[in-house]
Amino acid sequence: MTVARISELDRRTTQSGKANTGRWLLEFERQEPMRADPLTGWNGSRDTNPQVRLTFPTKDAAIAYCEKRGLSYHVVPAPPVRLKLQAYADNFR
Repeated sequence: MTVARISELDRRTTQSGKANTGRWLLEFERQEPMRADPLTGWNGSRDTNPQVRLTFPTKDAAIAYCEKRGLSYHVVPAPPVRLKLQAYADNFR
């Protein structure tokens, strides 16, 4: 059974504004374990579902997508954003 993980997209480290926030990401969890290739030693798998990443404008749209296609899912809440407020003068103390 394919399991989907729905999570809110995090802001980039360099992003200070709130544009493009509130978008939700749907990713599929790996069904097969990674295995080392005997020739190169690289890790790989025949499972291509983890390569699929879908974005949705709302959490409800992502849930509706899963329910329409009969996918089991779980929602991962976004961690709270912590702001470190400091004055510019604090850089010189």
